[in-house]
Amino acid sequence: MSVATDERTLTIAQLRADHEVNVYLTRSTQYLGSLGFTEHGLRHAGIVSALAYKVLQELEYPARECELAAIAGYLHDVANMINRYNHGGSGAIMAYNILTRLRMPPEEIALVISAIGNHEEERGNAVNHVAAALILADKSDVHRARVTNRDFAKFEIHDRVNYAAESGKLLVDKASRTVTLHVTIDTEICPVMEYFEIFLLRMVMCRRAAEFLDCRFKLVINDYDLL
Repeated sequence: MSVATDERTLTIAQLRADHEVNVYLTRSTQYLGSLGFTEHGLRHAGIVSALAYKVLQELEYPARECELAAIAGYLHDVANMINRYNHGGSGAIMAYNILTRLRMPPEEIALVISAIGNHEEERGNAVNHVAAALILADKSDVHRARVTNRDFAKFEIHDRVNYAAESGKLLVDKASRTVTLHVTIDTEICPVMEYFEIFLLRMVMCRRAAEFLDCRFKLVINDYDLL
């Protein structure tokens, strides 16, 4: 069902220019970095936002709903500056306040914050199409650019897996109803098994998100079909 819009329509461009949002995203990377986590700030927000938009656009959802997926993607990790634990739930509350300030209609806020509150693999579910797009976009951002630790000798498994990922592409094929994540991994840095060791729950979540969109999820690593 299409979401009604009016003069209060908020665009992703306006959100990206918002000072409050960008401060919180910058602090998220700063604070998580001090704990050894990978990047969860402006770079990740921008990539996930664009990918979430693309997923729904390729499946021919209305333009406004694609925009809502982009907005959810940009805001989804905003609460990492508070705590990594349950940052989806905390982020949904923060997003509610931000989007209310920016005069987004409640019908749209409901879609966005439910997506944010359901993007963590420990407790999230694809409860609507925006949430499904966000899950697929978020779990697809595996790349060495996310590694903030510059000391290779101190890499832990998340650092190794992300640093080993030389490229990643999320492709949507409406005709075949498939969503495919293509990843190229340097196996001298990290064996493929380590990818599954930390990302198995994420891939299961992606499969369920794709199914919500009436699609099949595929994972291709180094040109081998693994899922």
